[in-house]
Formats: sequence, C-alpha cells, structure tokens
Amino acid sequence: LQVTCGDPLIPTVTATVTDERGRASVSCATGTGPVDAAYKAVDKVVEKHGDLTEFSVKAVTRGIDAIGEVMVRISGQDGRIYTGRGADNDIVVSSAKAYVNAINRMISTARSRMEA
Repeated sequence: LQVTCGDPLIPTVTATVTDERGRASVSCATGTGPVDAAYKAVDKVVEKHGDLTEFSVKAVTRGIDAIGEVMVRISGQDGRIYTGRGADNDIVVSSAKAYVNAINRMISTARSRMEA
C-alpha cells in the first residue's frame, strides 16, 4: 500500500493485492481521504464492492507508535453483512487489511454457495 495525502493534495492510494495463486495485481485510486482511496483501489483489483456499514478503530498497544486495530462491516450484494479486522501501526494499512479481510469473506461465501 502506498499512500499520498495531505493539504492540498488529493488522497491517492496504490494498492497491490495478491490472489490465492500468488498473482499480484496493482490498482490506483483517489478518494475523499486515504482510507476511502484505499477501499476504492481494493475494489478495482478484486472487482467486488462492499458497502461500508460500520468502521471502528481502537489502540491495542500503548504509546505514539501504538498498533491500531480496525473492525469493519460491509454489506454484500447478497444482503449479508461481512466483518473484517486488520491491525498495524499505520491506521490506513489497518483499515485496508480489515476491508480486504471482509471482502475475502464475502468472496469465499459466494464461492461456497455456487459450489453447493
């Protein structure tokens, strides 16, 4: 994840996502902030989209370099809610990890339903 943001810059994220076969795909997106840009970049790569219904962050360690854990809930096109979590000392990275975790759950559920 590469992030560029600040005043007066346009928040821009370049995201590299690796699939289950180890193939990497890269996408770039802009957004209203760095987290929004990260989510849009991920959406482009995986060609899926989840509507964000909940976003929370909490510190799991102390200090200025604390690790932040992000929990997100997204609504899939199937109407189900998927939860994802991510942790890192960079809150934008934590947010991206949480979103990817939720998207992966959504994709896994869709695949399981197709195989059934």
